[in-house]
Amino acid sequence: MADEGGTPAPEESTANVAASIADGRKAKLDPAILRVVAVVLLGPFMSQMDATVVNVSLSAIRDDLHSSTESAQWIVSAYLLALALMLPLNGWLVDRVGAKRLYLGCFTLFTVTSMGCGAARSMPLLIAARVLQGMAGGLLAPLTQLMMARVAGKQMARVLGYAVVPVLVAPILGPVIAGAILEHASWPWLFYINLPIGVLAVALAAGLLPRDDYSQERRPFDLTGFLFLSPGLVALLYGFEQATRGHGYGALALGVMLLAGFVIHARRMRSNALIDLRLFENGLFANAAVTQFLSNGMLYGNQFLVPLYLVTGAGLSPERVGFLLAPAGLAMAFVYPMMGAITDRFGCRAVVVSGVLLTVLGTLPFVWMTQRGLSTAGVELGVLLRSAGQGAIGIPTVSAAYASVPKEKLSSATTAVNIVQRLGGPMATIALALAVTVAATRGVGGRVFLLPFLSLMSIQLLAMGCAVRLPSRIGDAR
Repeated sequence: MADEGGTPAPEESTANVAASIADGRKAKLDPAILRVVAVVLLGPFMSQMDATVVNVSLSAIRDDLHSSTESAQWIVSAYLLALALMLPLNGWLVDRVGAKRLYLGCFTLFTVTSMGCGAARSMPLLIAARVLQGMAGGLLAPLTQLMMARVAGKQMARVLGYAVVPVLVAPILGPVIAGAILEHASWPWLFYINLPIGVLAVALAAGLLPRDDYSQERRPFDLTGFLFLSPGLVALLYGFEQATRGHGYGALALGVMLLAGFVIHARRMRSNALIDLRLFENGLFANAAVTQFLSNGMLYGNQFLVPLYLVTGAGLSPERVGFLLAPAGLAMAFVYPMMGAITDRFGCRAVVVSGVLLTVLGTLPFVWMTQRGLSTAGVELGVLLRSAGQGAIGIPTVSAAYASVPKEKLSSATTAVNIVQRLGGPMATIALALAVTVAATRGVGGRVFLLPFLSLMSIQLLAMGCAVRLPSRIGDAR
């Protein structure tokens, strides 16, 4: 038996626990689990593909609607900010509405607003439709993780290993699909393509997803917490985006103050808060969440810093840079499906520590090149090591986070992890942008990037400090 904090009772047999974990690792995935995974992944797959399609088509949309580049950029920014606005509501809505009903509602709204995006004939109408689409899309990612965590149990690492492949494929398909559509049709079909996928996904979800388990006690809506947390996230993310361009610091300060206000409020409200911060009193959950934060920072930091170095520091053309970085996606797509089996075989801690170590080794060639000059072999070695390492961090860490909390707390846990993870990318990006700015006053050419790459390594070393404190086995997380 386990006590109220989720810690195994002293009298529980160690042999029984070990046997249970071993059985979870060896057992084949239940077909019911595979059905749930296949259905719920259609949401993030469509969302990821939609984001990629829009990103590569902004100029076509801008020209057709006779708008400016600054206005067109809000097609992307408005979606991301609306997503952040809705994300904190996930846990409360799941408790009140149920995961299945909420998923059906969000996916239906995402599909309908896709049609609205295609039908828009002015930039303001398109941006408004994207806001509504982002409000629906903001709940799809945590809902997907929640429903997989509920059915997967000890097999979460294996499930995530298979589940992440369609999400990795979507950004690869996006530019191809966008190019084909724009060659033969107008840009509204970039959004209309979501309609058949959305209808199919809603029909499958209605028939195949398990019924919701309603809790006897439903939390009242924490309006004060919402007014602190959601606008705080929006202000913080907007401030981070603007800070890379030299302004937006007022929004950053406002975001920090609002989030600090939420922390004070949530500690007073405890379980009635929009997100129960007592989850972070669980050391394993808090450590896994911080590891995810740093992992996302490493990912976005690399995506920002490496292309910038190759173009401005090494003087390569954007086409050459794209060719050099192409193996990164292939490496992650190769590593991710194996992560479940590897984690079962070697344990959560060993896999994540090895992954972080690979990212450190992948940064060293770039540190060397800032002093010695560009090397194509060095770029490819660094990119492959970094991508393989990044692929080894996420799945075991997320699995450990969800395994460390009771099942009834999963809805709040998925919301908390997604918020923490989402903040890691922009915070690391702005930190590295500041490092580039500082270094630019003291050096020229590739040497400017020595300090930024060393700063990136400091983030990786912080992640290593968290990784060594993860549980040896995911089954040991509670």
